Amino acid sequence: MAVLALVLFVIYAAVAFGWRSVLQRRVTGDFGFRGVTGRPGSVEWCGGALFVIAILTAVAAPIADLAGLAPIDALVVGPVQSVGVTLTILGIGATFDAQITMGASWRVGVDEAEHTELVTTGAFGLIRNPIFTAMAVTGLGLVLVIPNIVGMAGLIALVLALQLQVRGVEEPYLARHHADDWVEYSHRVGRFLPGIGTIRHHESFGSREGAL
Repeated sequence: MAVLALVLFVIYAAVAFGWRSVLQRRVTGDFGFRGVTGRPGSVEWCGGALFVIAILTAVAAPIADLAGLAPIDALVVGPVQSVGVTLTILGIGATFDAQITMGASWRVGVDEAEHTELVTTGAFGLIRNPIFTAMAVTGLGLVLVIPNIVGMAGLIALVLALQLQVRGVEEPYLARHHADDWVEYSHRVGRFLPGIGTIRHHESFGSREGAL
């Protein structure tokens, strides 16, 4: 299973970052990577650092398994690993689908000087951050395939990174750049799951209803 987990992660990285960035380059002339921004210790920087940790642990967990690190016994039962493989494959597909839906607006990171289109179609019509939801599903799947403490730490880092990036960086950026369109969209569409994490019209951006 450790080798399978490594293969699945390589496929995920190749599809979600490699292939997608090449497509972006062909269409826009730009790979779409903005990287880790912000001063050390800032929300932007912490979110980016946690993403890096999550990526490293996704590789380290199966390597640790091959080296003899014991799994978490409670998760090595029944069809858990098969469920993990299924979730990982679904997460990879959902990530790429949402990335394609973003079209020219797709970015890894945020550049305050850029003004990209607000995408509200496809999966973005159901949740505001479907790429990040799909990434979390992929991360959970990989942990279930190789359920050890390294993988669990990586999943926690990923969830924290997603929360910081969305709440502290990307949604404030969209609110500044899309004004009324963002207000309407964020009021009716949930943050990570349908109907959960919507923002009331009459509230400021800092006040959230149903936050996940």
